[in-house]
Amino acid sequence: MRAIGHGTVVGNRYRLDRPLSRGSMGCVWQGHDLHLERPVAVKTVTTDDLTSEEDLDRFRRRFEREAKAAAALDSANVATVYDAAMTGELHWLVMQLVDGATLGMVLDERERLDVASAAAVCAQICAGLAVAHAAGLIHRDLKPENVMIRRDGVVKVLDFGLVKLMADDGARLTATGEHPGNLLYASPELISGDGTPLDARSDLYSVGCLLHHLLSGAPPFPSKSPLAVVSGHLYEVPPDLAEYGVEVPGELQALLFALLAKERGERPQSAADVYGALGPWLPTPAAGPAILRSFGPEDPRRPFVLPQGPYPV
Repeated sequence: MRAIGHGTVVGNRYRLDRPLSRGSMGCVWQGHDLHLERPVAVKTVTTDDLTSEEDLDRFRRRFEREAKAAAALDSANVATVYDAAMTGELHWLVMQLVDGATLGMVLDERERLDVASAAAVCAQICAGLAVAHAAGLIHRDLKPENVMIRRDGVVKVLDFGLVKLMADDGARLTATGEHPGNLLYASPELISGDGTPLDARSDLYSVGCLLHHLLSGAPPFPSKSPLAVVSGHLYEVPPDLAEYGVEVPGELQALLFALLAKERGERPQSAADVYGALGPWLPTPAAGPAILRSFGPEDPRRPFVLPQGPYPV
């Protein structure tokens, strides 16, 4: 594997300046586009653990497919993909660099959000997902670390690196033993791995987990034991927010229970439906320029002065 580090230039164009995050198969860097003179995020992916030609070929095909799928998305609530390539064994994806904080960082600082802020964040996530789902894509890895709140309040869904074409069963494009997604926010059907094709409702379950976390300060099944988390998603009734001392309107609690239904047929059928269901709790727009000064610089509710709804599907 070609060694990469600070100052490396990939594709004769993108300089890697500093690492932003590291994962089991690669790293996300803050970089610089030397041609257009703009900051970018560069995801580099390693293939050291793939020893057979069959696995390498499967990975390359999956990487190319994911890059094209992510680049095709056009939504204000999805981080834009600019470029991607494979140079020898080095795979890299160039994305929009979002200036802000991850939802995980916001939760670390605030622990929980009020109803209007939580609804605003999840509605924006649904606006982005609606575009992806209409294109036949699902994310499969929604979690606080994959959601950014930009400094002006716009919410961006990051890292469609685990997207999957809904029209394709995708099994042959997944490396043996790989289990995408984060257990704390993963749907029962994603965890069970029973071969049932996933659909958009798997992402909506994850939205329910995020909404629960935003309102209560914890995911619905927060155990540190992976087996306990899996058991919770598969068999246990999600806790009522009142158990955390959080009072919310009954209709919002009902929506949350519907999103967290074990059977996907009992969940809302689309991200657009969830966006609409969150409507009553979004911040109320107000007339006049004074409204633009009433929010802080990183308040997640600000975009809902002029809401960005999902495209009709």
